[in-house]
Amino acid sequence: MLAYRDVDLLPSSSLKGGAGEECLLLVHIRKVVGLVTYRACDECAEGVITDVVLDEPFRGCGLGTRALSHLRSKHPDVTWRTTLDRRLTRDLLRRMRIPRAAVGGNCSHGRPGVIAPAGM
Repeated sequence: MLAYRDVDLLPSSSLKGGAGEECLLLVHIRKVVGLVTYRACDECAEGVITDVVLDEPFRGCGLGTRALSHLRSKHPDVTWRTTLDRRLTRDLLRRMRIPRAAVGGNCSHGRPGVIAPAGM
């Protein structure tokens, strides 16, 4: 899809109003066509992806991979996990090698974070 190159990745505060959440907006010609909602703590190097949404025409063209790769480059020392287990995002997160995490608690700095399951 040629539009792939025309999609801008723009940081934003969370539209959902979650504590400590940030959004990466995917914007194509002044229209939001997707977003990635996440929390990241650079101090303890933990991050959690809480939502990935892409409009139908932009699924399957690599835009999700591009967005998650952008997050990894923005926070290079953060270990990412996800709380998502939906059919539409499962394959993307598996390809990107982002493991599933248990939800709960805050990181050691008092920010909302993840508690990794035993053995991870």
